[in-house]
Amino acid sequence: EWKAQLSPEAFHVARKHGTEAAFTGQYWDSKDQGVYRCVCCGTALYSSDTKFESGTGWPSFFDHLPNSIGQKEDNTLFTSRTEVHCRRCGGHLGHVFDDGPMPSGKRYCMNSAALIFVPEGGKAPTSSK
Repeated sequence: EWKAQLSPEAFHVARKHGTEAAFTGQYWDSKDQGVYRCVCCGTALYSSDTKFESGTGWPSFFDHLPNSIGQKEDNTLFTSRTEVHCRRCGGHLGHVFDDGPMPSGKRYCMNSAALIFVPEGGKAPTSSK
């Protein structure tokens, strides 16, 4: 069902816990104002007001919208990280690190393929294809 709804890249990232290559996603350097939503279910996740340039090549945020994400330990790639997923549908978004700016000190490092951007005053799309 997800495979039919999502683009191949969005399916790989959000449903198979993949990662897009740095500096290739459509939102890593976006400065537009609006809300970033889950590519799978449309849940509002991050405001552009919390987006910052991390230099990593992925969209990065210092905070998330209330009750929007879940987190769990990720021990793949021979290291321990904290995975971030959509609280509603469980779609994989990226990882959170403790090297972000204040006020939170967090860096939510997300995959563009797991997000849909809705500009201020815009309407959320219904599919990632």
